[in-house]
Amino acid sequence: MRGRAPRRPALKALMVDVDGVIVIPGRGGWAANLEADLGLSPTALQTHFFAPHWTDIVLGQAGLHERLAPVLARIAPHLTSQQLAAYWFERDAQLDARLLEDLAVVRATGIELHLATVQEHLRADHLWTALGLRQRFDAMHYAADLGARKSDPAFYAAVEARTGFAPAELLLIDDTPANIEAARAAGWGARLWTGEARLADLLT
Repeated sequence: MRGRAPRRPALKALMVDVDGVIVIPGRGGWAANLEADLGLSPTALQTHFFAPHWTDIVLGQAGLHERLAPVLARIAPHLTSQQLAAYWFERDAQLDARLLEDLAVVRATGIELHLATVQEHLRADHLWTALGLRQRFDAMHYAADLGARKSDPAFYAAVEARTGFAPAELLLIDDTPANIEAARAAGWGARLWTGEARLADLLT
């Protein structure tokens, strides 16, 4: 008599990405009107700030204002780093209400909801507090706090250590195929989010 295949452990926590999943990107991104609104070229910001500094910031090795302020002093002295960050965070904050409703249904069954995202410290706090995601999720795990991106196996190991859940008890919802592959390589379940299907269909 052939034995039954071992059952996968029950799902304990759903790990949900932020940008492109919980937060719907605006047309052209948050900086689409940056030059018209604040007199700062998005190309200059990419060249002088994001390209040389973002990796250190998003991995928690440097602060946002620590690196942004001197760059703005050179390329846009009429702006402070606080003004630019406020503009950025405000324009990158459209929540997917339908998905949040669907996630609340999942949470009501006893499955925990966690955010798993690549953020630096200040925007992570903005998402968690100002946007009220702390009321909808049980925890937040982000790159600057963990010192690793979601393409890095260390990200998944750190989340497992924090939560106490086994890899097979975790499932990631993410819009980046490379992150889906990394999560599966770590033993997690993973589903690619395109915004076209309802959450229940992905979880079936």
